[in-house]
Amino acid sequence: MPYRRLPNTDLARLRALRIAFEKGKELPPFQLAFKQSSLQKLHSFLPLFEKVVMETRQAYNIQVVKSKDHTKVLRKAKLYISHFIQVVNMAIARGDLPVDERIFFGLSSDQKNVPILNSEADLINWGEKIINGENFRISRGHTPITNPTIAVVKVWYEKFLETDKFQKTLQRNLARSQEKLTELRKQADSIILSIWNETEHFFSSLSEDKKRENSKLYGVVYVLRKKEKRTLALKTLSAAVETA
Repeated sequence: MPYRRLPNTDLARLRALRIAFEKGKELPPFQLAFKQSSLQKLHSFLPLFEKVVMETRQAYNIQVVKSKDHTKVLRKAKLYISHFIQVVNMAIARGDLPVDERIFFGLSSDQKNVPILNSEADLINWGEKIINGENFRISRGHTPITNPTIAVVKVWYEKFLETDKFQKTLQRNLARSQEKLTELRKQADSIILSIWNETEHFFSSLSEDKKRENSKLYGVVYVLRKKEKRTLALKTLSAAVETA
């Protein structure tokens, strides 16, 4: 026998609520299969649930799009910071700069490799160090590093800070929206369960098949078990063979 399956996605919840909502508009109270108290809850809840579902989707989509932009800027900033440090190390290797120049950038005098720049925190940390370090060097009369200059590095570093801040704001907005949606899902499930229980009870005097047939019109979902699916498929196949 098919079993009833409650919605487990927001799309399915909305579908169930909207079908019940339309039934409430179509039929007078004495013909409606579920209670007026459930209909009132549905009327007040559905617009809010639709609004929060839509807002959560929009927040997610915006974050996905802006995340791609942020990643591009992050890679560019990382590239310029890495190249700047490499240029310093190459100048030291050639003898154009003394090894102590590394200290201006927060590096040890014998550190020949580029620091780890895997995380956003690493990028923020080392970006600030080399910008402040180079500005201090220049203020002391030292020859500026070129190709890239610190001005170009700073442009991409500040772009990265801007997109990083915006991305974190979007993440907070999405988290708040998802938290609110999680709470509303519980209410949605409770309303749907009440409507479906009341609907099935309303048609309980009918045969099981008729009860399910009428309840489906109210959005109640029934699912065949695996064994029942196989049996139905075999019956369908047998009927097709006999017809042929």
